[in-house]
Amino acid sequence: FGPLWTIRGWLDKAFGGVGLRRGRRHPDEISVGEALDFWRVEAMSDTLFRLHAEMRLPGDAWLEWTTTDLGQGRTRFTQRAQFVPRGVLGRAYWWTLLPFHATIFPIMARRIVAASEPAAA
Repeated sequence: FGPLWTIRGWLDKAFGGVGLRRGRRHPDEISVGEALDFWRVEAMSDTLFRLHAEMRLPGDAWLEWTTTDLGQGRTRFTQRAQFVPRGVLGRAYWWTLLPFHATIFPIMARRIVAASEPAAA
């Protein structure tokens, strides 16, 4: 999905947004308040990671991941996308992107889980 994010970054920049910022303070460490691409890290703990969108949108958007220890070496991973639209344009935006999100979000969740499993082993 790299090219799609690049196009989204150009569009965001063209409409006065932050664009697709790439640079990070540190390649392996991140903290609350730090910029991460289109996002700002809003909350972070051992069981929660929440990003707030800084891109130009007709509403506010968050991506959130949580983990819950189920015992016996099992963990529940939850991914949530939340969008609070502003007006009719915001609702149209969300419904227009729903088919893309229905494809992208499950893939994103699988990749996050796959990347975490070797670390847990």
